[in-house]
Amino acid sequence: MRPQRIRFEDPLALASGAELAGYELVYETYGTLNARRSNAVLICHALNASHHVAGWYADQPDNVGWWDNMVGPGKPVDTNRFFVIGVNNLGSCFGSTGPMSENPLTGRRYGPDFPVVTVEDWVHAQARLADALGIERFAAVMGGSLGGMQALAWSILYPDRVAHCLTIASTPKLSAQNIAFNEVARRAIITDPEFHGGRFYEHGVVPRRGLQVARMIGHITYQSDDTMAERFGRALKRGDYGFSFDVEFEIESYLRYQAEKFSAYFDANTYLLITRALDYFDPSLNCGGDLAAALAPATADFFVASFTTDWRFSPQRSREIVQALLRNRCDVSYAEIEAPHGHDAFLLDDAQYHALVRAYFDRIAARVAAAEAPDAASGASGASGAAGGAAGGTPGASDAPAAASTAGAA
Repeated sequence: MRPQRIRFEDPLALASGAELAGYELVYETYGTLNARRSNAVLICHALNASHHVAGWYADQPDNVGWWDNMVGPGKPVDTNRFFVIGVNNLGSCFGSTGPMSENPLTGRRYGPDFPVVTVEDWVHAQARLADALGIERFAAVMGGSLGGMQALAWSILYPDRVAHCLTIASTPKLSAQNIAFNEVARRAIITDPEFHGGRFYEHGVVPRRGLQVARMIGHITYQSDDTMAERFGRALKRGDYGFSFDVEFEIESYLRYQAEKFSAYFDANTYLLITRALDYFDPSLNCGGDLAAALAPATADFFVASFTTDWRFSPQRSREIVQALLRNRCDVSYAEIEAPHGHDAFLLDDAQYHALVRAYFDRIAARVAAAEAPDAASGASGASGAAGGAAGGTPGASDAPAAASTAGAA
């Protein structure tokens, strides 16, 4: 498998009023596109994930896709039946145009000059990729957490291009508490002396301390209290108090390990951009706070799922989405799943959760097959790619660097 890169020269108008005058998107594909191009599924990624949804690279067998337990041959999103696309969003640090890219106006990296982007901006860019791949309508758009917000935005912005929308462990907008968590994380980065106003690349440094604190804050919100208690409790590293401020509890050691790993691969400017995109997402803003009115354009069928111990995006937030959809008489399936793992449950291999997703995609596959039946005798074949194998090629696309293995929510 190799990720693909595609360049767009037409400027992309952004919600901020700024314009991105040419940009690249990195993406991967898995499975085979059918003759009618009707079995495509778009997977939208969360905060620190990427286009590398499933499978692995031949030269990096340990670099497994962030949702590999969900997507692949015989898995809930079965690439024997669906053509799955994972795309790295603008502003990210895994190959698509972002703060680490060269600004054509200056010849230097964008850094803090990269424009602020929104969930809606990402969706418009993804729609251009769909156009380039010849996909007029997705069988499904799916995502968890921030990815679920993108799926929801797709259903509003491009209602005729989405047959099914799956939003998992997500929310129609952030609460004040969630915005507060993001602000504390951003301040940790911005006040790191090595940040240099976002131009740390030019100084040959990385604001590691700020990134590490940001990651620790985020990681705490992705876990449930029960999970932390069961895994760590109050266990000590050395069996007794050291009467110091060094690592003494196992949970401290774990958080520092996760933080150090994160700061080695993630870009600080990207963290600022993506958390701000999270803050800004609120489709009801221009509808007087009426979510049903905001969702009125949607014609897709919906699958909404939440997890009982997720306190970052609690089940109540998913129920708000469901209630708005029901007011609009949309077809919606809702699952509130008993799971102990908190927000990160959407990334984990939970039997009940996966069974529900599998059943929903069985339903989608049946509809796709029914529509495909008249063309079955034609023998037409589509484009192809394979999870764990070769990615589908696209005319005009080029190989892109492999993404780092990533996991995490929000």
